[in-house]
Amino acid sequence: MRQTFKFPSASATAILLVLVALRPATCGAAEPVFQSETPATTAVSGSSGMLASEGRASYYSQRFHGKRTASGERFSVQDFTAAHRTLPFGTTVRVTNLDNGREVIVRINDRGPYLRSRIIDVSPAAARELGLLGRGTASVRIVAVN
Repeated sequence: MRQTFKFPSASATAILLVLVALRPATCGAAEPVFQSETPATTAVSGSSGMLASEGRASYYSQRFHGKRTASGERFSVQDFTAAHRTLPFGTTVRVTNLDNGREVIVRINDRGPYLRSRIIDVSPAAARELGLLGRGTASVRIVAVN
């Protein structure tokens, strides 16, 4: 008799499939690589040769506080962290709100966002500094710092 594992719900199955599909090919890439499928632009900025990406940013809900991120650490609404589809965990990026010029440095510790129209999800603390709270989303530029 063949045994099969059944997930408790269809949503758990969908989440697992999304996580498997979005996992990076390599976690130790020497250079940040932006392979976003979103309608964002990517360009080399300045003489440093660092890649920059522009698109829409959103922020995490408070309800994720204390839950594990894809990197294994617990999410905190007070930390300056973010989710990105392809950048390696631990990568530091500068996020600049193109609507108001405010910027913040965040560390990538999770995968996402899961909406194709977004390029990054930031923590509520970072969202507060960027002026995203209340608005929900904004046009941003992200540049890898390390």
